[in-house]
Amino acid sequence: MADYTFDERAASVAVAFFERVLRHSMGEWAGQPFILQPWQRQLVRDVFGWKRPDGTRRYRKVYLEIPRKNGKSTLAAGLALYLLFADGEPGAQVFAAAVDREQASIVFDEARRMVMQSPLLSSQAEVYKGSIIVPSTDSVFKVLSADAFSQHGLNAHAVIFDELHAQPGRELFDTLWTAQGARRQPLFVMITTAGYDRESVCWEQHEYARQVRDGIIDDPEWYVAIYAADEHDDWTSPETWRKANPNLGVTVKLDYLAAEAKRAEQVPAYQNTFRRLHLNQWTQQESRWLDIRAWDACSGPVDPALGAECYAGLDLASTSDIAALVLVFPQRDPEHYYFLPRFYIPAENIVERARRDRVPYDAWMRDGLLVATPGNVVDYDYIVRDIVELGKRYRIKEIAYDRWGAFQISQQLAREGFAVVEFGQGFASMSAPTKELLRLVMDRRISHGGNPILRWMADNVVVSTDPAGNVKPNKQKSRDKIDGIVAGIMALDRAMRRGGAASASSVYEERGALVI
Repeated sequence: MADYTFDERAASVAVAFFERVLRHSMGEWAGQPFILQPWQRQLVRDVFGWKRPDGTRRYRKVYLEIPRKNGKSTLAAGLALYLLFADGEPGAQVFAAAVDREQASIVFDEARRMVMQSPLLSSQAEVYKGSIIVPSTDSVFKVLSADAFSQHGLNAHAVIFDELHAQPGRELFDTLWTAQGARRQPLFVMITTAGYDRESVCWEQHEYARQVRDGIIDDPEWYVAIYAADEHDDWTSPETWRKANPNLGVTVKLDYLAAEAKRAEQVPAYQNTFRRLHLNQWTQQESRWLDIRAWDACSGPVDPALGAECYAGLDLASTSDIAALVLVFPQRDPEHYYFLPRFYIPAENIVERARRDRVPYDAWMRDGLLVATPGNVVDYDYIVRDIVELGKRYRIKEIAYDRWGAFQISQQLAREGFAVVEFGQGFASMSAPTKELLRLVMDRRISHGGNPILRWMADNVVVSTDPAGNVKPNKQKSRDKIDGIVAGIMALDRAMRRGGAASASSVYEERGALVI
């Protein structure tokens, strides 16, 4: 900090610009002065108050990650106007950027309305639908968007990049990032809510900003403000809502968040949306299919008696990856299903694989939860021998298998005397048992023994939905491996069709497929 000084006058001038020149243009505060909230005032003072030895701004990058409805667009509009009118930059080019023109225009339109409401600013500017021009300094504020972007050679003084998490690519971002080299004190402002795509430019910037904030990376040009609930916070608690929403009680209403949280509790698919948009938590997938708390509530013991009847699902994935076998034991009265999983992985390079994938394969193997077969591919002969041994302990009535890549092992199992059933992975085969598994979990009518590998896979699941409302697990969209859940769904289908609670006839034929 010795190389930087705080200019109280510069900080006060910036705050005064907001509170004496700008007025709100929409909602319950329309027409009233833009009085900054404490967190906003802190950001404005820090960004414009801290100076380098040469008198220019210390901060050149601002990363603001905050939940919806906390006034970020209004703040962004104010920042853009200060940088346009009051920053002392001749020929300033200020850009509002976003994924499409509609999103980029949110900040610009708010700024345009502020200018129209201010006699001081409107007297100095020419205001158009897509630009604000200040003739006295030859400065301009314009909209740029990824869907209509074809401009290079820009000379940006300031960029306000809104909802960075929505960017499908990085061309616009990279172009604007590198368009400020000729400016003496440029400012690149990234404003976003959390996302879910860990391959995106937003996640890249989020991780860098987090490391700067936490002191892992020393980058004095970055100003970072992330308002979010921590991973293990209770997302249903008002204290957590308050932690993530600095404008709670002002622009974010408590009763609104309470209603949204209640909806998320009742509809598991909405839970990730609530956590992402209102608690600013980066989620593992776009829509959570299964509430992990509901899954954990089904952690009862699984200890089938010798000779117990069961049905198996076998998902082999690829020879170099995890293979999953799940036995499902149906209990007829009351209706209940017990899941007993087995997992297999190539033994070669398991420690390196665990480090690379950040998954504790080696620990699971030491705990006896994961079987490492010799070599660098899964040994299918080992799996067959394992199933034969399981067949001596339990009555395995049928083994459902994914037809892709499992022809040879299915033939081996058939020769060993097992009834093998080919099971497609499309909507027609997967939808009904997938919905049924969700119902059973919500009703606490399964027990899985708390197996940590199966839990990990349950938390990874993303489902696809067709126009008719049918669902199926989607391995491509899921964050990580889900093979155990897929195998469990296949086994559950056979258990309910052949040995379920009602009768030997199909449960789906009797009551129809459930829509959950």
